[in-house]
Amino acid sequence: MNAAHFNSSLDMASSYYVATTTDARAFPRLQEPLEADICVVGGGCTGLSAALHAAQQGLSVVLLEGGQIGWGASGRNGGQIIPGLRKSPAQLISSFGEERGRGLFDLSLQARSLVLGLIERHSINCDLKLTGHLTAAAKPTDVRAMQEEVEFLHEKMGYPHVRFLDANATWAQVSADYFGGVVDELGGHLHPLNYTFGLARAAADAGVRIFEHSPATRVRNGYNGVRVSLTDAQVRARTCILAGDALLQEVGAGIASYIMPVANYLVATERLRKPNALIAHDLAVSDSRFVVNYFRMSADGRLLFGGGERYSATPPRDIRSFVRPNLESVFPQLRGCRLDYAWGGLVSVTRTRLPHIGRDGEILYAHGYSGLGALLSTLAGKLLAQEATGESQGFDLFTRAAPAPFPGGTRLRPLLHVLGMLWYAALDRVPWKVSLS
Repeated sequence: MNAAHFNSSLDMASSYYVATTTDARAFPRLQEPLEADICVVGGGCTGLSAALHAAQQGLSVVLLEGGQIGWGASGRNGGQIIPGLRKSPAQLISSFGEERGRGLFDLSLQARSLVLGLIERHSINCDLKLTGHLTAAAKPTDVRAMQEEVEFLHEKMGYPHVRFLDANATWAQVSADYFGGVVDELGGHLHPLNYTFGLARAAADAGVRIFEHSPATRVRNGYNGVRVSLTDAQVRARTCILAGDALLQEVGAGIASYIMPVANYLVATERLRKPNALIAHDLAVSDSRFVVNYFRMSADGRLLFGGGERYSATPPRDIRSFVRPNLESVFPQLRGCRLDYAWGGLVSVTRTRLPHIGRDGEILYAHGYSGLGALLSTLAGKLLAQEATGESQGFDLFTRAAPAPFPGGTRLRPLLHVLGMLWYAALDRVPWKVSLS
């Protein structure tokens, strides 16, 4: 089953986000040859951000979306605003040295400022809540590492916005059994589909020609730029930006081995009478399990919960039944609650969990946000636009930290990934007991 078909079978139309969307608009299908300075392939936050920033520099931009704007990972995700990268600052400095490690961390923080600035500048109504993000310790062995990370951020990185919570303080924030946690005050959450639609409106207003249901079938470097082929049309451009993430398939065959598409499943409960009884201060929360549970409250008082592991290319027959055991293991007080919405999608991860950003001739690309795409995708789009316009600012930092491809290419990577996931998922299942005083 290919990635696009898999993604289309995961009930996006039945999601909470589609049910509560605003500012949606339809775009035409491309049926004629076009020329542009930039051709963007992919209508999620990476592509829309790249298109918007390139258009604001006075370039002509065509954006091709194979399905509907925002119906990939950009509009399906948990909506969690989590500053930073999947590697901690200490890991970044250990891996890449002091200067480059600090540079990557600082650049990742710019992603938050960029997203907030776009929301304000373009009046994007996306239920933005800057209430903080909590990383909860699922195992007692996670506690010391969290304490050390907070100390490192305070003392070495000059980042005062995080604080460690012991088990009792964590319980006061989230009525669930965790051994402690770290709160980042610069975190929060938003409605990802409405944010993506807001980017699309801003890009269209800036002059970007957006086309839906217009899948690219081939992208080729040439002597005079790039040729992007569709079934019954073609776009000639100076530069092409590939922004399809897990859905690139054969169009991005040269870079597909650097990412692993991973299925992601979410539910939204019925409206809860006392949402603050579960999450006291409207935090976004994710835990430290390898197969992460993540959750937050919606604007209308529902618990939005994502979690579970699946290793088959076949989606679960019933997403509600698939996610419910994870939800009820974290919040047993919600056992038997009604689940009004359930959906899924694909995200992509890399071997290092850092984004894969780079270029091949006049083809630029970015993907592999490894669960942090709510912020990093918008930043990556801006970096791609800057690189395309000759104003590279940060693009090289990511290219020099590029992850290696998965061994075995696209044929063997699923098997190797499954074996690794089974091992770490087994560690997640080790029973631990929280002792609260």
